[in-house]
Amino acid sequence: MRLYDHAGRRLYLNAAERERFLVAARAAHPDIRSFALTLLYTGCRISEALELSAGDVQLGVEIITFRTLKRRRDDVYREIPIPEELTTTLATTIHGRSWEEPIWQHCDRSLNRSTGYRWIKALMAKACIHGVNASPKGLRHGFGIHALRCQVPLNMLQKWMGHADMATTAIYANACGTEEREIAERMW
Repeated sequence: MRLYDHAGRRLYLNAAERERFLVAARAAHPDIRSFALTLLYTGCRISEALELSAGDVQLGVEIITFRTLKRRRDDVYREIPIPEELTTTLATTIHGRSWEEPIWQHCDRSLNRSTGYRWIKALMAKACIHGVNASPKGLRHGFGIHALRCQVPLNMLQKWMGHADMATTAIYANACGTEEREIAERMW
């Protein structure tokens, strides 16, 4: 995993881009909004979000349970706390669905990866976010950077992101530019 591509382009959303994406997501259709906010606020992989069912959302305690898909075993789960805004949005989205039913649907079928990707890309365009970071993966990496900026302990971030190795999570501590300056300013 890396935060910059071979041409030195940033692969994550910075704080200003996250805020613009949030504004665009809040203005979107309710299903698109709940999908986008889930990716933004949890740092999950797009495939992990697509696998969620109504039973994976614990509205009363504001937690989503994800099956971690990048492990060799199928039984690795992680719980991620979510903000009230996402809880309220998801409550509307899952209302009336059975526990096993996928949260997001499109044309009366489970939302597929291509459509989910297009939803996110369209919101990125509305938020004036362009380039290699304007993707679901950019949201995931942006979540990691944002969490460290907010002083979330590295071990907690590792758990939330579903990394098997702390060294993978520690890459987010290598942020440069504005994020690096903010970290340095806390020290001064």
